[in-house]
Amino acid sequence: MVDGIEVWSGGVNTWECDEMGHMNVRFWLAKGLEALAGLAARLGMPTAFTARTGATLVVREQHMRFLREARAGVGLTATAGVVEMGETDARVLVVMRHLSGEPAATFQIVVSHVTSADLRPFPWPARMRAAAEALKVEVPAYAAARSVDLTPVKASTASLARAEQLGLKRIGLGTIQAPETDAFGRMRGEMFIGRVSDGVARLFGNDRPGPTLAPGEAPKRIGGAVLEYRVVHTDWPRVGDHVEIRSGFADCTSRTRRVFHWMVDPVSGKAWGSAEAVVVSFDLDARKVVDISPQAQADFMAQAVPGLAL
Repeated sequence: MVDGIEVWSGGVNTWECDEMGHMNVRFWLAKGLEALAGLAARLGMPTAFTARTGATLVVREQHMRFLREARAGVGLTATAGVVEMGETDARVLVVMRHLSGEPAATFQIVVSHVTSADLRPFPWPARMRAAAEALKVEVPAYAAARSVDLTPVKASTASLARAEQLGLKRIGLGTIQAPETDAFGRMRGEMFIGRVSDGVARLFGNDRPGPTLAPGEAPKRIGGAVLEYRVVHTDWPRVGDHVEIRSGFADCTSRTRRVFHWMVDPVSGKAWGSAEAVVVSFDLDARKVVDISPQAQADFMAQAVPGLAL
């Protein structure tokens, strides 16, 4: 198969779109994870994400590329397949497309086959290995990592103490609410970047940087968009657990900014997860990426945190 079998079909609701006029990243991921459940059913785990199951798939890591925006009212479909399978884990590919067939977003998701109660990994059964072999796919160029490194993270560098030491800015603070959790009472996979999305104005400011304007040129309406994301989950908060988002800049070019976000527990100081994002400035009227002025680049680089990592 080129990029798997169809596992999801749907569309974009107005309430899923943000101030940029297109679907917010959390809803891209929510639909991608729903597609993962569709793939699980084809692998022989139709009840994997129900409260009554003894075995489930826990997401360890996600790599996302956003290729074409989706605005309110458009239809989308998703295909999925298995890239590789280890003893207890697997890397799967989800490709979300516009109805024209053009790829809109891609998700490489690393999952573990675990007990639903305590997330203890255990081997894939032979029947699922056989099903996975029949659903084998390769990662196409448009879904491969482009600006982030997918080398396995042996140990996260994230913690509240480290965030304080590095001077990472707090952009989010709160507690996990019941609507944010799954059938097992753990935070749903899209909520990390959802809370990041809610807080980025505190990091970037209300005005996004754009190109240098010619004399007399009218200012453009500039927003922001994410091109690529890597998220590593260290633990899964439950209802009532406290979460804090700490963020910082790592790099800036004429087109992109590299940002890291850590979700930590402000009570214990441990990490819930970490993320790396490649973001751009976006002309809200022309609907295209724009350059960042040299002055804005210099301002961002002045804030960069050396050695910032997942």
